Amino acid sequence: MAHPQGVIFDIDGTLIDSNDAHAYAWVEAFQHYGYQVPFDKVRPLIGMGGDKLLPDTVGLEKDSEKGKQISQLRKKIFMERYLPDLKPFPMARELLHHIHDEGLKMAIATSAEKDELDALLAVIGPYASHFFEEETSSKDAPRSKPSPDVMQATVERIGLAPEQLVMLGDTAYDIEAAKKVGIQTIALRCGGWSDQDLQGAIAIYDDPADLFHHYEESPLTNL
Repeated sequence: MAHPQGVIFDIDGTLIDSNDAHAYAWVEAFQHYGYQVPFDKVRPLIGMGGDKLLPDTVGLEKDSEKGKQISQLRKKIFMERYLPDLKPFPMARELLHHIHDEGLKMAIATSAEKDELDALLAVIGPYASHFFEEETSSKDAPRSKPSPDVMQATVERIGLAPEQLVMLGDTAYDIEAAKKVGIQTIALRCGGWSDQDLQGAIAIYDDPADLFHHYEESPLTNL
């Protein structure tokens, strides 16, 4: 078994309890433009970007005029109404600190836009961005997860082979995107997905605290 040399992190639902907030922001944005899309339809799609979610819910392309309007309003609602109340999952910062102290390279691969990512990192705590050598967001990849674009861009930036890396995520989209570029995933249940949904992962933990407490037996020490 090899010791991994780097970890690629998702952020929403993995480090921060934000998946419900994203879903509610989409629902409210849809309602504003006359689309009645229930929360239960949107929630399982969180983890994808708008390029996937908009066609799946209301049949609009993200780059269409209406798609852009809905996306912009969704972002405004999320940033102004929901972001201020978000909290990191228990021991998320401690887990990041420990992985950093172990000398592993760390990167973020997210479908979020860059300014959203910066705001989310601030939720984790002061200087959280300093843990990460690379940050890959929607501007760096034409297609969001489960397409592999954001993962491929992260691999190229971090300078390690896929087999030297582990993905830490919370959705089946994370697992699928990572698998397409040859990276194995550790999944967390805290994003709201079941073990059956996450069955492509090499290990599943409840949340960052659970992984932190079982770090020495985890794939972060033996891949």
